[in-house]
Amino acid sequence: MTQASEDFSIRKLEALPEQLRELEAQAVAEGFRFLTRLITEWENCTNRFDQPGECLVGVFRHGQWLAVGGLSRDPYAGPETARLPRVYVDPTMRKRRIGGALVRYLLEYAAKQFQAVRLSTESPSAMKFYLRCGFHPVGDDTATHAKSLTPLNRQ
Repeated sequence: MTQASEDFSIRKLEALPEQLRELEAQAVAEGFRFLTRLITEWENCTNRFDQPGECLVGVFRHGQWLAVGGLSRDPYAGPETARLPRVYVDPTMRKRRIGGALVRYLLEYAAKQFQAVRLSTESPSAMKFYLRCGFHPVGDDTATHAKSLTPLNRQ
């Protein structure tokens, strides 16, 4: 499944491209370690985003890696709930609607299998971003935001 706009394409990943290390370095420079965890978990096979309803996608433009996003089953909730554990956009590509398109893609993918999606973030800018994407804050030790997927989303 590939989604494309005139500026970028979103593709499901079956392997981790070496370019992901560049995004990881940018994320670490911003104080985020979740791409390091993604790579480690992929390499040691603890999370390959390969369970039913899960996926890992990349956003590309002319072969350049712009963003990455993952969707997995939420280990802290029931089987009808997914989690966005890894979403990152190259800092130079932010404010170009790439993150929103990536999250929409992941929500559409999730709607095929799940009734809700949750996530956890401590970043104030990410919190605002997820509110704009339709998530709402939750008071939970394992998630900061959630979004219900209505039957309309799951068609």
